[in-house]
This record gives sequence, C-alpha cells and structure tokens, in this order.
Amino acid sequence: MAQPVKVRGLSEQEGQKLQHTVRRGSTGSVKFRRAMLLASAGGSTVPVIARLVQADEAIVRDVIHRFNETGLSCPGPRWAGGRPRLLNRDDEGFVVATATTRPTALGKPFTRWSIRKLADHLRRSVTQPVWIGREALCCLLARRGISFQRTKTWKESPDPDFDAKLNRIEYAINERPARTFASDEFGPLGIRPTGGSCRAERGRPEWLPAADRCTHGITCFHGCYSVGDDRCGASTGAARASATPGRPCERSGPPVRTAPRSSSSSTTSPPTQTGG
Repeated sequence: MAQPVKVRGLSEQEGQKLQHTVRRGSTGSVKFRRAMLLASAGGSTVPVIARLVQADEAIVRDVIHRFNETGLSCPGPRWAGGRPRLLNRDDEGFVVATATTRPTALGKPFTRWSIRKLADHLRRSVTQPVWIGREALCCLLARRGISFQRTKTWKESPDPDFDAKLNRIEYAINERPARTFASDEFGPLGIRPTGGSCRAERGRPEWLPAADRCTHGITCFHGCYSVGDDRCGASTGAARASATPGRPCERSGPPVRTAPRSSSSSTTSPPTQTGG
C-alpha cells in the first residue's frame, strides 16, 4: 500500500517562515502554496487540503513533493520568461532617431509628431519597418528620456561685419561713456480700446464706440539712454526723437557717439558721430 503524501518534518525556521507568509503574505499564489504545506504538516491529507484551498489534488501533491526536494524555494511560482522581445536595440535606436527628427525633414506635411502619427510612420517605413503599439511607444520614449517639449527660438544678425561693429560699440561704451548714447524705437503703436467700469442698471451697461481713428499719422515709441549719466528718456511721436527729455543730443565740444541696438536680427550700423 502506497504511503500518503505529506510534508517532511519542518525545522523551527521553516515553520516560522511558513506561518509568517500565510499570515502577512501579499502574493496570493505563494500564500496558498505555503498554506498547503502548513496544513500537511498539521496532519491533513491531500483531499482535505484540496478542498480547503479549492485546488486540484494533483497540484497539492506537486507542491508537497517539490518542498520535500528543494525546501522553501518551491512555493514560489515558476514564472516563465514571457513573450520574446519584438524590438531589438537597432529598432529602438531607429524609433528614438525618428522621434527626434522633424517630420518635415522626412517629407511629412506636419511639423511635430503625435504618438499616433509616429507609430503609423514607423509601421509604414520602407527602410526599417517597426511594429509597435502606442502604449509601448510611450514607454520606450520615456525610458530613453524623450519628452514632448516646446522649441526655442533665437535671433542672429545676417551682417558679415557684425563682430567688428559690435567691438566698436563696446569700445564706445567702455572708453567714451560720456559721449555715448544708445537709442531704439518700436512701433507703430496700435490703438486698442480698453473696457472700463461704471455703475449702471443690471443688464444694461454703458456702450462706448470703439472705432478710434488715427488722425495724426502713425505713432512710434522712441527711447534714448545716456551711458555716461545712466539716464533713460522716452517719447512718442511720428518722427524719431533726437534727444532725451531734459538733455539735448546736439551739444558743443567733442563729437557725440550714438550706439544703435546691437542685438537686433537686422543689419546693424557702427557707432556714428554727430558733430558739435
């Protein structure tokens, strides 16, 4: 007659470990497998344990046999390796390179990639088609440190003599500050009416006409900064302001150097002299 299947004698450490896992374990499969071992160590037969944990008797016997052979490492589930990877390192590098390339450079009629458009382009690629889902694509880009960002802009002067003129401006500012003025302007200034506030009957506010007219030409804002005096003046008018309020630019004595804006994207001019 065959001997009934049961757990071998447990050591004190094995018994404490099994009880701790059954009481506070978080993984369901490990918890139930170790409960089978405790029940078998307590004298319960395989059919009783199967009814207790609602499992097949063959599973209970397999767990007991594995514990008798390998010890506490047996109750852990034997996880498989999972599905084989569909993307290799070259495919991932191709995805990252495509995501960081402007769509217009690849002949696309849009300026930025969305996840749907990028996945569709990778799937239709002639040179290296890559089949990847949207969620997997998001995880891959996040793992490689690729995120959606706003592009930045900058200005550069197209003037070939920009550096030479900038050196002359810096010389005038540092060596001749008393006779150097920096001027600039912007405009035309648009007339935009601003709504005010008043007390009126509910639902009947006061209506004001917004058809403002420019009856005196186009208005621009003019500013002039005295480097030596560290003073800045401004005015608005139809013509360029030639002087800082309270300090005329036409003065007697040495020539006055005027330093125009040096960081503009347009062609700059060197410092000019106005005679006194």
